[in-house]
Amino acid sequence: MNISRREFLQMLAAASAAGLNLPAFAAGKDGDLYDLPAFGNVSLLHFTDCHAQLMPIYFREPNINLGVAGMKGNVPHLVGEHFLKHFKINANSPLAHAYTNLNFVDAAKQYGKIGGFAHLSTLVKKMRAQRPGSLLLDGGDTWQGSATSLWTKAQDMVDACKLLGVDVMTAHWEFTFGAERVKEIIEKDLKGHIDFVAQNVVDNEWEERVFEPYVMKEINGVPVAIIGQAFPYTPIANPRYMIPDWSFGIRDDKMQETVDKVRNEEGAKVVIVVSHNGMDVDLKMASRVTGIDAIMGGHTHDGVPEPVKVKNKSGTTLVINSGSNGKFLSVLDLDVKDGKIRDFRYKLLPVFSNLLAADKEMASFINNVRKPYLSKLNEELAITEDLLYRRGNFNGSFDQLILDAMMEVQDAEIAFSPGFRWGVSVLPGQPITFEQVMTQTAITYGEVTLNHMPGEMIKTILEDVADNLFNEDPYYQQGGDMVRVGGLKYTIDPNQKIGNRISNMTLKGKPIDAKKKYSVAGWASVQEQPEGKKIWDVTAEYLRNKKTYKMKELNVPVIKGMKGNPGIVDA
Repeated sequence: MNISRREFLQMLAAASAAGLNLPAFAAGKDGDLYDLPAFGNVSLLHFTDCHAQLMPIYFREPNINLGVAGMKGNVPHLVGEHFLKHFKINANSPLAHAYTNLNFVDAAKQYGKIGGFAHLSTLVKKMRAQRPGSLLLDGGDTWQGSATSLWTKAQDMVDACKLLGVDVMTAHWEFTFGAERVKEIIEKDLKGHIDFVAQNVVDNEWEERVFEPYVMKEINGVPVAIIGQAFPYTPIANPRYMIPDWSFGIRDDKMQETVDKVRNEEGAKVVIVVSHNGMDVDLKMASRVTGIDAIMGGHTHDGVPEPVKVKNKSGTTLVINSGSNGKFLSVLDLDVKDGKIRDFRYKLLPVFSNLLAADKEMASFINNVRKPYLSKLNEELAITEDLLYRRGNFNGSFDQLILDAMMEVQDAEIAFSPGFRWGVSVLPGQPITFEQVMTQTAITYGEVTLNHMPGEMIKTILEDVADNLFNEDPYYQQGGDMVRVGGLKYTIDPNQKIGNRISNMTLKGKPIDAKKKYSVAGWASVQEQPEGKKIWDVTAEYLRNKKTYKMKELNVPVIKGMKGNPGIVDA
């Protein structure tokens, strides 16, 4: 389904008649959002970290995304007004809503939901119709994040991506379906449709690559190499027992060898890396590995309106990050002449479902795949009085709900919940459905645990996770945000070294005793667990009993040393 400018303006008029104030899309500084003339002769489209969200959703961007050391004040560690000022985006505009947490509830009601594969499909088709030969790249974290993806073992998302027209993908959470399932999908479903690439995954015995490291494509006569970079720390951030025979890692040296090979032996004139490193890691890689024209990245869920230009020994690499949850589509146009890139144009397009008609074929597919599960998905568990969200370096309100549920149902003094970045938002006054709980919890190792830990072990856990997040060297950042904590209060100084970031730990006003054991509930352990209660069932049980959810307190730590840091604004 291709949408003309006339049809777009008709939709705009309909949206305005429905009470949506969208003047920035029609005229003015922001211009016509989806009126994007083609440029050059090589075009690449990119989305990442959709986390299996087939339907339009609300998704609040973070109010805390702290950068430390050399990353302080730099992209992607800008939020709120600091983000708008840096990228010259008008406050209280549709783009301000897409990129920041500012005035989220009012703006969400005004501009509507974002994403949805049927609306994304319409945008992809529109961009491709203007750009013959363009490629669609998927940055990974696509098969996980919803009830239907869990219940169908990712089949719904595999089929949706084939229908969307994905050409090349890499991976991260895909591996949590297990090695056998990943290989089965690649060999049976993706073959002849989608190239699965990952140069940095090798087998443990012979250190031979498990997947194709790259694929060569020709776009309008220009040979283009797409190199894959899967999430380097998958066996640490996720259970190793699910992929016991595979080794990951950043592997700069192997990346350089691959870039040199595609340029010198395969004749590539354009080299693109589709990456799931996380943006800070991509920025460092771009400074160390030469010959990459652009890294189109994911993992950290950063929606960045402009590429970061990183200079290295051979030239400049564009580093791009395309947000999450199907909320954005990157469009990179390159002008390639005489074997060299002469110029480029780039746009990161928000997918506003009110402005993009649903593609009929994709909408029909989504309806059919969801139909057997609708009664369970649509169960209304409780009404929320608060805005529920997750994304941010520390506890979000949906995280707090999950922590409260574990402490009550498991009768625990303290609760830990992983610092996952995925999970949709729910507006105040709306019902919390079982489906929305699953967007926060749907993983293949969702067992809830209850352990008794001494205070010194609790501090060690907090210190280890803080180092993963705030290590000065991006190559030692292993993904995710800070572990979410219920019951326990503490102070954190991100500028300190490991062992010295966490202090003032208290429980009900009393200092934590290093030797005393405390009851600690948790979930998503990377160690294999016996079959037990699932986190979604614990959370649903808690909400059914409450009927209405009102958060008592958002348990965020006292943050030291961050005054004036543009990676933090008031919630």
